[in-house]
Order: sequence, then structure tokens, then C-alpha cells
Amino acid sequence: MLQEIAEQPDVLERTIAAEREKMVKLGDFLRQKDIDLIILVARGSSDNAALFGRYLLEVTTGIPVSLSAPSVFTLYNAKLRLSRAVVIGVSQSGEGVDINHVLEQAKSFGAFTIAITNESASTMARIADETLLIHAGREKSVAATKTYTGQMLHFYMLANAIGDKRLDYYKIPAFTQNALELEGKVKEIVQRYIFMENCVVVGRGMNYGNSYELALKLMETCYVVAERFSSADFYHGPLAIVERRFPVILFAPKGVTQQSSVDLLNRLHELNADSLSITNDDDVERLATHSIKLPTEIDEFLSPIPFIVPAQLFAAHLSEAKGLDPDEPRSLAKITKTL
Repeated sequence: MLQEIAEQPDVLERTIAAEREKMVKLGDFLRQKDIDLIILVARGSSDNAALFGRYLLEVTTGIPVSLSAPSVFTLYNAKLRLSRAVVIGVSQSGEGVDINHVLEQAKSFGAFTIAITNESASTMARIADETLLIHAGREKSVAATKTYTGQMLHFYMLANAIGDKRLDYYKIPAFTQNALELEGKVKEIVQRYIFMENCVVVGRGMNYGNSYELALKLMETCYVVAERFSSADFYHGPLAIVERRFPVILFAPKGVTQQSSVDLLNRLHELNADSLSITNDDDVERLATHSIKLPTEIDEFLSPIPFIVPAQLFAAHLSEAKGLDPDEPRSLAKITKTL
């Protein structure tokens, strides 16, 4: 897991270089179609990347984006009107049976389909009208890291190709390298959380998907019961679970979500909770019990990939500190096939 976390800047660079030209052509094609809906279909970490993609695509393109419920297709056999839709399947392996079934059905209902996968010879790649490849090499770790950020990168490239907002996604590999250099700080902070059994992970907007992803990583590699919330939703009841020294982990970049992070940290301070922030904002760093500080020049729109890296490192090192093996999580397999 640690090796693959460290590979991410190179994976991102390779993916940009290999897929940029294809993405430009795809963008030209999609802009000429009368698309009024984008549907994303995924499971696990890929679903968390899709959650990020939903925010990014809606904000930058103005096209409504829905996260598909595969059971609508696989169990209830619903027939949807998708002639003006793009349906994007997201899967590391490209072999998720339910995800591929949705893509097949969507094509039959008139949708244009896209696969985002790490495997060029996968079933998903054969089904989809267009395939966007993550150039990550084989991912051996059960806990996805480099393919998760590779999937997110493709959403950046797609949003840049079809939307009105220009995204400097080519800066992300360097920001990701900056984040890797915080590993020593992460290992130091991990020692304070060895006995953590429960926590809450909070993120909002572009980093909402990251809150789901870190919670998943903590559950699958550290066996920590981790709930995840938007900072806005956290006030609607879940705040009641917080008591003295209860750990709350926040993704809190500079930008439009900063004030909600500051407000939450002030409330957590009143409750004597323990807060760990992944941030590049001075006020957030000052208010949190502990902080992992990234470069201030990282724009909120570009923060999700570099911000997830210290979170990945935190989960991997916490698992080791707890005497566990993050590469051998109990009861899990690399590829999960459900229908």
C-alpha cells in the first residue's frame, strides 16, 4: 500500500501524457451532442471518486450529474430514457458485474457510455463506447490508492474538456509529490491515534468524496468504525455523538468551504473533542488539535488529490502501528463481483 501511494505522482503524469489527446477529441464530440444528464456508476473507492466527479462536473459544466443505483437496473430491471445522457462506469478492474450490466443496459437505452478503468482488456473497456485508461500499472494492494487518484484525475480532464472552467490539472502531480513529503509528520501524528476505535471524517464540496474514501480506508485497513459527513450535515444530528476526546478528521482547504470548517472546529473545541485537519489554511491549522499542512497555493478545486495522500498515509501507518497488515485486510478481496 505504501509503495503504491508513493507511485501516485508518476501515475498521474503518465495518465495525463497518455490520455490528453484522446480527452480533447472526446470533449469535442460530447460538446456537439445535446447532453442534458451525466450518470456515474461505481462501487467502493471508485464510487468515492465518482462522488467527487459529481461535484466537479456539475460545477464546471452545468449538466446535472447523478450517481447511479445499480440495483435499479440489476434487481428492478427499470427501463430509463437515456438518449440524451452520458453514462460513465468507474472501476479499477473493469470487471464489476453490476457496473458492467448498467453500462450494457444504458447503451441499449440510448446513452453514450464511457469507461474509466485501469485495465485496457477488461470487460468494461469492451462494453463502453470510449475508454479512459488509468496508467497505474497493476495495483496489488487491496486498498485502492493510485487508481482512486487516477480516476479523480480523469474527472478533471473530462471537466476541462467539456466545461467552461479551465482547470490547471497539470499541476496536480507536483502537488501530490509535495503531499508525499509530509509522511514523517503523518507518522508522528499516527502515534496519537493508535487506540482509536471510532471516528468521524468530515469533508465538504470538492472534498466530500475524500471523507468517504478516508473512512473506507480506516475501516478496511485499521478496523476503525468511521462515519463520514459533510460539515453542513454534521450539525443535523450527528454532532450529538461527539464527546470529550472524540476524534474528528477534517478535509479543510482554503476556499468557499473554509468558513464551515472554522465554524465546526470552534464547536468541536467547545465540546473538548480531538480534531485532526488536513488543510492549507492558517486559521484551520490554528484551531485544530492537530494538523497536516499542505502548501497554501493549492486551489480548492485542485485540493482533493493532494489532500487524500496524507490521509492514505495516515491509514497505512495507523494500521501498522495497531499491529495490523494493511495489505492483508480480513475478509476482503481485490475484485468484488456483485449483481
